[in-house]
Amino acid sequence: MDKGKTLAGIGFGLGAYGIWGFFPLFFRQLGHVAPLDLLCNRAVWGCVFVSLVLTARRHWASTLAAARRPGTLLRLTLAALLVGANWLAFLWAVDQHQVVASSLGYFLTPLVNVLLGMLVLKERLNAKEWASVGLAVAAVGNEFFALGSLPWISLFLGASFGLYGLVRKQVAVDAISGLWLETLSLMPLLGAYTLWQAAHGHGVLTGFDGLTQVLLVAAGGLTALPLMLFAAATQRLNLATVGMLMYINPTLQFLTAVLIFDEPLQPARLGTFGLIWAGLLLYSWSGWTKYRQARPA
Repeated sequence: MDKGKTLAGIGFGLGAYGIWGFFPLFFRQLGHVAPLDLLCNRAVWGCVFVSLVLTARRHWASTLAAARRPGTLLRLTLAALLVGANWLAFLWAVDQHQVVASSLGYFLTPLVNVLLGMLVLKERLNAKEWASVGLAVAAVGNEFFALGSLPWISLFLGASFGLYGLVRKQVAVDAISGLWLETLSLMPLLGAYTLWQAAHGHGVLTGFDGLTQVLLVAAGGLTALPLMLFAAATQRLNLATVGMLMYINPTLQFLTAVLIFDEPLQPARLGTFGLIWAGLLLYSWSGWTKYRQARPA
């Protein structure tokens, strides 16, 4: 284990997940903007923000070189579609006052990452890690039997972001270049929606009051920054470690939903969260043990 690389990856991951954790507070201020309009603004202004970063760092040559590598654009387009779908589902959850459900989805993501790491990247799991996956499965089962339905928004958020992390980890491109190419690949789809709305008299990127316009532009920077940090983390850590750091994000979202937004929390759902938290604790214990064993004597 490269300790310097690992510590840097953990730092990038903590930065990304900390910013994401406060997203419900920010995007609740834009509750009067339709989720799909918000998605367009996040992508467009995020692309502008990353373009400025690339210009400031004189990084365009390597970005264009990465775009010409076989398979890179295809994989980054897939990553963009996954993260775009995740953004839209999250914005819908905030708009529908389902931040508790969205936090559950992001609690599930680390354990989705564990499964993907095992199934796709052939990462091996020990007994504690298998038990943590079992607890996650039990949590989903509790939701189904106690509440009478599967937590679809939670499952979608967890699966889409877990798959995004997997795809992004397999693309050999730096964090900033990759993010610019990702957001750029969304432009044709979002541009078509914007033109369609304009034909019906609705401005997706303009026509808002001053404060809303400022917040929409800021949303682009807030969208790009944690994704750059996340991409940098995935390049330095194994997929399971990336996943385990993510509990910071849903914890902050959960506390925001319950303590600030006063969203209801059914007793049965407390059982679900209890199982998820137990699984995360068990896997974190396993990860810490591995780290200690890898330290030089």
